[in-house]
Amino acid sequence: MKFAYEDLSDDQFEILVVLLCQRLMGISVQGFAKGPDGGRDAKFVGTSELYPSKADPWVGTTIIQAKHSNGYNRSFSESDFFSTTSVNTIINKEIPRINKLRASHQLDHYMLFSNRRLTGNTEAEIRGFIASACGIPLTSIYLCGIEQIEIWLKRFPEVAKEADLDPVDSPLIISSDDLAEVVQALARQFNSDTALLDDLPTERVTFAQKNLLNNMSAEYAKVQRKKYLKETTQIRTFLAAPENLELLRMYESIVDEFQLKIIAKRKNYQTFDEVMEYLIGLLYSRDAVLRQRDHKRLTRIMLFYMYWNCDIGEVGDVEAD
Repeated sequence: MKFAYEDLSDDQFEILVVLLCQRLMGISVQGFAKGPDGGRDAKFVGTSELYPSKADPWVGTTIIQAKHSNGYNRSFSESDFFSTTSVNTIINKEIPRINKLRASHQLDHYMLFSNRRLTGNTEAEIRGFIASACGIPLTSIYLCGIEQIEIWLKRFPEVAKEADLDPVDSPLIISSDDLAEVVQALARQFNSDTALLDDLPTERVTFAQKNLLNNMSAEYAKVQRKKYLKETTQIRTFLAAPENLELLRMYESIVDEFQLKIIAKRKNYQTFDEVMEYLIGLLYSRDAVLRQRDHKRLTRIMLFYMYWNCDIGEVGDVEAD
């Protein structure tokens, strides 16, 4: 089961980490209130229940850190997180705090959780760096990336509920690269001297029927239609041009992904207004191309086109007039 971890707040991610550590270490794992944490988000004192194993548990004081990123598909190996040549990284900024706790006998073991991808080579490099810089045995350092977090959530499925993680509340976990390329190409077309097409598109089902099926509010639908309907014919013509075949294939892969995930994740009570605005916000936050001033409106136009063209959302069995 996937969750949009990047859409959590820092506080939500910390709560998730504390709940997981209570399963791994013991119920007495203590989270701390928001504020200067002195290099710790949570602490456990005693003998661990499960980690690293029941046969050979950690004993003493374990300091737990949660490092959350709002970025999509981030990695432990990125230079903002860890670099041996720069002190201005997340890991390097933690070293003095770890050393301070170590010197005051408040740290025997160290755990760091992040919603970033973690490869074996990077794990070994960062763990070795922390061990060397702080005088902590390698066996007393644990790094946990997004892959292992998902494994723990499968092992302890109740944690997701306790942390208020609901995959249905996040209708889509999407990539934006293909859409960005289509929008960039479409922007060049819109900015060219090509004459605008005046004929309005033909409805596949009536707009009112589609809105009813998808629970889109009349007010939202009216604004969408007024603002973006005129451009939909030009988009259709652009995508149908033989020279844009590759862009059409990209578009088709985008709508397949959007539609399948909307069907899989959408709650019955959600309006399609919410789905559309969630999509827009997600696309803007994940792609610098799409949130450029000149591309923002085109991104909204593309989403409306997908909906108008019946590529996303329910259509039902109603035939067009």
